[in-house]
Amino acid sequence: MKPFITLKELKDLLQKKECSAEEVLNFYLARIEKYNSKLNSFLEVFDKDELKKKLNDKGILLSIPGAMKNNISIKDKITSCGSTILKNYKSTYDATITKRLREEGATFIGTTNMDEFAMGASGEFSAFGPTKNPWDLERVPGGSSSGSASAVAAGLVPWAIGTETGGSVRQPAAFCGLVGLYPTYGRFSRYGLVAYASSTDQPGPLTKTVYDNALISTILSGHDSKDSTSAPKPRVNFLKNLTGNFPGVTVGVIKDSFKEGVDEEVKSSFEKAIKHIESLGGKIKEIDIPDMRYGISVYFVLTYAEAASNLSRFDGSLYGNRVDAKSLSDMYIKTRSEGFGSEVKRRILLGNYVLSSAHKQAYYERANHIRGAIRAEFDEAFKGVDLLLSPTTSKPAFKIGETVSDPISMYLNDYFTSPMCIAGIPAISLTCGYTKNNLPIGFQFVGPAFSEELLYQSAYAFEQSTDFHLKNPVGYE
Repeated sequence: MKPFITLKELKDLLQKKECSAEEVLNFYLARIEKYNSKLNSFLEVFDKDELKKKLNDKGILLSIPGAMKNNISIKDKITSCGSTILKNYKSTYDATITKRLREEGATFIGTTNMDEFAMGASGEFSAFGPTKNPWDLERVPGGSSSGSASAVAAGLVPWAIGTETGGSVRQPAAFCGLVGLYPTYGRFSRYGLVAYASSTDQPGPLTKTVYDNALISTILSGHDSKDSTSAPKPRVNFLKNLTGNFPGVTVGVIKDSFKEGVDEEVKSSFEKAIKHIESLGGKIKEIDIPDMRYGISVYFVLTYAEAASNLSRFDGSLYGNRVDAKSLSDMYIKTRSEGFGSEVKRRILLGNYVLSSAHKQAYYERANHIRGAIRAEFDEAFKGVDLLLSPTTSKPAFKIGETVSDPISMYLNDYFTSPMCIAGIPAISLTCGYTKNNLPIGFQFVGPAFSEELLYQSAYAFEQSTDFHLKNPVGYE
């Protein structure tokens, strides 16, 4: 098997009996053993003998290995969320998406590293050390789904699941040369996903190709009665429209794509992508979404508030680690002080600030009001265009340590991704070029609610008419 074999290619080999599920498993376990020490993509790799006992040739995935971000429950496995406070916590049940993938023959080979409680855009804020970008080990792979992206980019697994609250699937996809989807809010179940910000959290797949991504999303889709935010929509086959023909649609290029602060190489690759889409038959139109520029501010006010609420349960009384103390209040203080990292503490403190009686109206309620305005602007935009287009990130992967002392700079990496999460609409990121230093550059198609089929059709047509997806990082042969 070749190092960067796709999910589709593996399925063909297995269906033709040209290799066995055990051979595929051994292949990936060997790659993880060889390369994970320098990437730190995985927090846990499961026991080989245990994995072999669960192999089967049933379902869509035919036992093809994949990885799960460490904030999604797998029964009897540690779900630490990249945090010291949960470093010994074992899930007591499977998340709905875990169950659905397993029912279709998925083999979970291990769990991946992540920014603590999904709070970060770089992969540097894990209690278990930073994840490295396979394209350049001195650079970040993006976050918070850092390990999932790094693992797929290096060919340690052909697919992995991440989660996104404001850009945590699409941004790592852009930094690592992958395809990443943020689905319509409610399209995929959140049951069993440890909450950061419940109103925007969604799981999403990271893969090498659009076809592979659509395949995983097909399995993840469908209503879940265990999740009150799950949309009453049936499972969808996202593969059915992957013809390679670009749909005859109008594509709105978001005006802010060329604003000051966007890297020149990103702008250049994005401009070429626009021209290519036009050559495929897409009708290009520039469109302004004025309130989108407030998206990043609204995102952080609302998600910090929700984080402060959601993470209040981790205090040593029920979940995770407990620090012994003489009184209950001391136990709370010491457990949370020692258990949470600096970025999580920052967001909890700011979340409590914006929710306090003195500031709730000025910050939290106003942010909710602007959230409604952003949703309305997207709705209005989609009356004139079928899809929107923008860079995924304003710059390529930055160096490890570059933004640690400047969190505002790190947060701005979510400028082009957080508005979609705020509005609850889907977007897919894929590669449209490389920098002179051989770093991937991503762009995204954005659609109205529940337009994933159109997104996949458009992304697949772009991908199949270019060769960006055929390039891989050097040193992982």
